[in-house]
Amino acid sequence: MGKKGTTTTLKRKPAPRIWPIHRKEYVWVVRPSSGPHSMRNSIPLVIILRDMLGYAETRKEAKAVVSQGKVKVDGKIRRDDSFPVGAMDVLSIQEINKNFRVLPHPKGLIIHPISEEEAKFKLCRIENKTTVKNGNIMLSLHDGSTLLVKVADPKNPQEDVYSTLDTVKISLPERQILQHIKMEKNVVALVIGGKNIGRYGKVVDIEETAGKKRQEAIVTIQDASGNRFQTTMDYVFVIGEESPLISLPEASISVV
Repeated sequence: MGKKGTTTTLKRKPAPRIWPIHRKEYVWVVRPSSGPHSMRNSIPLVIILRDMLGYAETRKEAKAVVSQGKVKVDGKIRRDDSFPVGAMDVLSIQEINKNFRVLPHPKGLIIHPISEEEAKFKLCRIENKTTVKNGNIMLSLHDGSTLLVKVADPKNPQEDVYSTLDTVKISLPERQILQHIKMEKNVVALVIGGKNIGRYGKVVDIEETAGKKRQEAIVTIQDASGNRFQTTMDYVFVIGEESPLISLPEASISVV
């Protein structure tokens, strides 16, 4: 009989390059389980605890910590040590009062320490928007979750102010919309893919071409030093209107 289902194993050499693991020291590595992020855009929880944070020396130790309910992702307890954690996710370990946000970096994904106050919210990019029953709006977010925006009058949906690639600030773990930031000029954005991954600055120009998808538009970003670089809109993640809503690894940028 033919094999059914997907493989549950993964060798280190073909593992995503964003994972901070030794490629030749061992043969196998933990394969992330099915979850909110794809394998190439996420890191298993065990690798974060063992290889990145150093809170465990072996997978057995990391698994024990997770199974005891000591780790939260976006305000929810996760007991699966292979749970995929991706960009903008908030990781909390309450027993030691530590909070982290997963952020894109030139080397891949990093675990950035944040304050307890900042751990109460998360930024999500709108990937798709659909109209559902009673004219309500369903927002599909970059982390695989959805948000329902209720509309008072389907014929005049004043609540429908959202567009794809906009960013929403949501509370954790309630997941209520706290703020909406549009994808437009003069906002602060972070690059989440491509050769400029991890860089951020002010959006100074958006070149949209008729006949092409909006995600393919060329976006020009200027960093704090005045250097300009370009990337596609699909790699741009808005993180604030005049200044970043989240703390970043480097010094805070001064938007010009």
